Amino acid sequence: MPTLRFRQKVVHKLNNSGIIARPKTVIHPIKMKTTLIAAAEVDRLETWQRYTSNMCHGCHSTCCTLPVEVKIKDLIRIGVVDEFEKDDPPKNVAKRLQKEGIIERFNQKSGIFTLTRMSNDDCMYLDRKSRLCTIYDKRPDTCRNHPKIGPRPGYCAYKPKVVGR
Repeated sequence: MPTLRFRQKVVHKLNNSGIIARPKTVIHPIKMKTTLIAAAEVDRLETWQRYTSNMCHGCHSTCCTLPVEVKIKDLIRIGVVDEFEKDDPPKNVAKRLQKEGIIERFNQKSGIFTLTRMSNDDCMYLDRKSRLCTIYDKRPDTCRNHPKIGPRPGYCAYKPKVVGR
């Protein structure tokens, strides 16, 4: 339901003798749109909002709870794989990274690794207090290109930040 606001308009009238009569206030209602920003549900793509560049500042970093798929070049940039390891069989690299708890799985057919997430589904590189990426300058291409790519390109699983008391 739209919110009603009122604008006051003062009307001055001249009486028959040319003297300005006491101003009369006329109130005109103005309909205002109520803008509700609902929190998206990550698993329900239809609740995601069309992305705008100012959303990230007020968001709870919901995109950082999505699975992050990376390639070997991303792992090198992050610093968890050495440059000389890129020629090793990816399956061997994946085995080492799984033992170290850096990736949760590896798809041998596509060559894509999935980074480990915390128990609350946060990315392991997301700072819990600030909700900012701890490897922002070295972040994977998946993160750099979000939301242009992802489960629903052009849309974001926006959840407003909880304001501290």
